[in-house]
Amino acid sequence: MPQVKIESPSGPALIHYTISTPKDKNADKIDPSLPTIIFLHPIYVSQIIFHYQFASPEVRRFNLVALDARLHGGTVGDVPPAYRCADAAHDIAAFMDALGLPACHFFGVSFGSITALQLGVEHPEKVLSLFLMSPIPWIEPELAADGRQEIYDCWVEGHKDPNNPDESASLDAVFGGLELAYNGSTASIVSAVVQYTVPRVVVLWSPENFEAFHTISVKFFVERSPCPPEKLKKITCPVNLIHCAEDIAYPMPLVEEIRDRLEEAGVDVRISQIPDAPHFGCVTHPELTNELFMGWMMSAIGDAVIPPAKAHAFSPYEADLVQCGLKSQESDSEDEFMVVP
Repeated sequence: MPQVKIESPSGPALIHYTISTPKDKNADKIDPSLPTIIFLHPIYVSQIIFHYQFASPEVRRFNLVALDARLHGGTVGDVPPAYRCADAAHDIAAFMDALGLPACHFFGVSFGSITALQLGVEHPEKVLSLFLMSPIPWIEPELAADGRQEIYDCWVEGHKDPNNPDESASLDAVFGGLELAYNGSTASIVSAVVQYTVPRVVVLWSPENFEAFHTISVKFFVERSPCPPEKLKKITCPVNLIHCAEDIAYPMPLVEEIRDRLEEAGVDVRISQIPDAPHFGCVTHPELTNELFMGWMMSAIGDAVIPPAKAHAFSPYEADLVQCGLKSQESDSEDEFMVVP
């Protein structure tokens, strides 16, 4: 599990990351001759949700880098009470500096999308393009804010006494997150991600970290304000806002508001849509996601030369997910689901 130490305004952290190149699913470093894509995950889950992107022969024609945010996955680092979007962006910049990464393309989902967008404001020289799936508006809708608070409250109720956990409340938190992220899908990839994630977050989001968990899962979203136009003007790269058509918390008009504010600031921005997809559409609709993303990337890289796609690509996350119940993509279904606390 490679980690790299960073120093940022939020304090030190050991960032867990993965590098995959066309030749190596677990590479030590990027291939400097190829464009690099950084994947930023949404809240509650870790980089493992990008399994189907890292398993795509087309997407693996590039350097792929994924990392875990603070209080997620294998990353170790405190979440200060004032930790917000700009702080997350500074963490990404520090991570890039620590690994010596050049300017990169970004694929962000939800929490990861607003972090990537803010990176374009804070460190525009590090960002070549932004592919932002399920971007979060600057003003969180009341329905989504209430849902995030309810998930947190259920988690605290379920885990406030480690010696006597309330499994019912804990499951309410898990299923609340599943409803927000996947519209309750029980596909095996969703189940496998949950089986992988829950045992880890029981440790990460234990009582001593309840305040930090509230900061990053609730306050991070609800205590935002619109980014001033003069700051948005700092974004110099093209932006693709990806709306997942069945996103229950963030309908298309909210994505259009983000587009309009970016357009007013002179940003090159467009909206694309993935039919039938929930909030974490890259997990449930990987074929459409990858096709859309590759079209975007081929446009973004211009005349850069990348190798042809191989017949197969092997994901660095596959073994863990198979151990947690992942079926082959062709046989995936929605007939089995369970949560192991």
